[in-house]
Amino acid sequence: MLVLQLPPDIEARLIELSRRTGRSKSFYARQAILAHLDDLEDVYLSEKRLEELRQGESDTVPLAELLARHGLDN
Repeated sequence: MLVLQLPPDIEARLIELSRRTGRSKSFYARQAILAHLDDLEDVYLSEKRLEELRQGESDTVPLAELLARHGLDN
């Protein structure tokens, strides 16, 4: 369960959208979270990867090698 306090202007927009579409506020809150969760995870993983590279804990892969590995070098 998640309890979320929204600013009044956003709450009003959400209520109006729910009223117009017949869907619940929870439906739209879930949709918004899911729409951005992948992006947030990508940012976190990218930052972690960059830190590993800076610390010398991992290496890079040249683009040509990556393309060849996946059969995209044509």
